[in-house]
Amino acid sequence: MPIPGTPSRAELVDHLVRTRIAGDVATPRENNLSHYRQLANGVRNFWLGLELGDRWSDEQDVLAVMAERVGVNDDPEYRYGQDTIDPQLTVGGLDRMAARLRKAADGRQRVLFATGHPGGLLDVHRATAAALRAAGCEIVVIPPGLQTDEGYVWQVADVAVLEHGATLWHTHSGEPMKAVLTALERAGRPLPDLVVADHGWAGYAGRHGVDSVGYADCNDPALFIGEAEGVVQVAVPLDDHVVSPRHYDPMVAYLLAEAGLQEADR
Repeated sequence: MPIPGTPSRAELVDHLVRTRIAGDVATPRENNLSHYRQLANGVRNFWLGLELGDRWSDEQDVLAVMAERVGVNDDPEYRYGQDTIDPQLTVGGLDRMAARLRKAADGRQRVLFATGHPGGLLDVHRATAAALRAAGCEIVVIPPGLQTDEGYVWQVADVAVLEHGATLWHTHSGEPMKAVLTALERAGRPLPDLVVADHGWAGYAGRHGVDSVGYADCNDPALFIGEAEGVVQVAVPLDDHVVSPRHYDPMVAYLLAEAGLQEADR
């Protein structure tokens, strides 16, 4: 650390495994299965802003999606111990996200950034927003004075976040994104052409009909289900809170290079 310049695909795969962004990740198998079960049981906090109805009431169906799209162990009898994210699937997700970012840049589209995981991903989104702004995109400014039951919806370094008690708040809820999109519509302002986010921010945007791409951990199956159903355009599998947010820098460099964007100075 750090990898100088932009890593090749092979270098990025090696980096993802060494920093446990992918490969043998910190999230244990029992936590993954517990979250899959709660999604299947209809616990809304695990739907990440999506509306899944009764289509995913079998946790084995959820596991099958996660094995295919994330690379977790596909054995339903494997219930405790280490679980995995396939780094090749992570890079494949980055490639798909890069294609959508390139489309946004080519069309100078309106893009909204948001995170429910500010401790890990805030700067990932900030750097991507800066690169798109430099390419001529409009980075959507959220209306002022928004709040949900959890706290206030703020914008920090071009990224919408939830603030509670003078602290940026970790949230799975889709309510903050609902508040933003509803306020834009009430103000007669156009909705974003693209949302780049995670957690419920990404899920609710896709549910609302906005193009949505985002990042998700192996214990957050809803966005991968959303991608499987075509509601979310891209879900990139990764550990969304590793020991240093700087570990994501080579990933961002690769993403922006694949999108044909220049990384702005920090």
